[in-house]
Amino acid sequence: MKGLYTALVASAITGAFAAPSPVENGPITARANAAACATPVTLSGNPFTRSIYANKEYAKEVSSAAAAITDSALKAKATKVASVGTFLWIDTRARISVIEENLKDVPCDQLAAFVIYDLPGRDCAAKASNGELAVGDINVYKTEYIDPIVAIFKKYPNTAIALVIEPDSLPNLVTNIDEQACKDSASGYREGVAYALKSLNLPNIIMYIDAGHGGWLGWNDNLKPGAQELAKVYKNAGSPKQVRGISTNVAGWNQWDLSPGEFSKATDAQWNKCQNEKIYIETFGPLLKDAGMPGQAIIDTGRNGKSGLRKAWGDWCNVIGAGFGKRPTSSTGSSLADAFVWVKPGGESDGTSDTSATRYDSFCGKEDAFKPSPEAGQWNQAYFEQLLKNANPSF
Repeated sequence: MKGLYTALVASAITGAFAAPSPVENGPITARANAAACATPVTLSGNPFTRSIYANKEYAKEVSSAAAAITDSALKAKATKVASVGTFLWIDTRARISVIEENLKDVPCDQLAAFVIYDLPGRDCAAKASNGELAVGDINVYKTEYIDPIVAIFKKYPNTAIALVIEPDSLPNLVTNIDEQACKDSASGYREGVAYALKSLNLPNIIMYIDAGHGGWLGWNDNLKPGAQELAKVYKNAGSPKQVRGISTNVAGWNQWDLSPGEFSKATDAQWNKCQNEKIYIETFGPLLKDAGMPGQAIIDTGRNGKSGLRKAWGDWCNVIGAGFGKRPTSSTGSSLADAFVWVKPGGESDGTSDTSATRYDSFCGKEDAFKPSPEAGQWNQAYFEQLLKNANPSF
């Protein structure tokens, strides 16, 4: 073995001083990938020039779902979903335990993607996704949730990471601040999001603050206040360099560029100029910049493959007839849209349809909500198969 080792070292030294080889053309080689992995990553510009890593947690769920399908053609399609790069939700302190397993094997030309989602008094305007931390638990959020996540990320400076920060939080403070639960949660949301942005501002991380969707902050009267709310928190965090903009349509159903919009004929359509997500980000982005914050966007297309399914903009729970949408890509056709991404893992429920459940929300009992459905985050096999059958583009 010693002789072999000596020969290898001699070969490496000889190679180091050899004449340079011709420039390689074509795709990135394994050797180039390995070299990239050996150096710390500094993300700037659009990070989605890298493909999103297909995290192991969702891949396991999809593989189990595929195994339960008897139709061979549908089963074959289901297996393909496991390879789609999807964001991994870190929605409890216990969930932090899966982060490292989904970081250590990320290829150097890919992007690990996570959702930061555990604010005190989370989801103040709905019951289905209420979190583990009570209003006032801001120090727990900082020390037992954000700080441990930061510590893990710091161990992987050579891995590129994209984050969606706290879905639904700041938008609720714009439109639902009259609700007592949102009033009680407001200071914790603002302080918590600012702390997350400041703490996670690492060179290999790019962050997007959640901004609801066009049917939420896209109403004419909500646009400027929404931009000011997000920008204020961004500035309170010290205007972190690694915040690139916003995420929209997370776990949502809105179309990217449907024209006329899905609700363009509604009686109140005149009060909402943002009838699709393209109009929304191209209207909201400049307002963010005016308020002093970056205005790039990523749009969740994980379940918006079909339109015209909801009775109203605000119907958000397990919409009947939905299908998987466009696969993740940085080819969006808009200079303000960094990428279409899959943030919500298709097949995981939005909320339970069980009216006797503690976390039952009336939106999950609406006419356009799929029934039966389990608690938020739990797997719904029938709904996954519906998403698969209605996928656009198909698998």
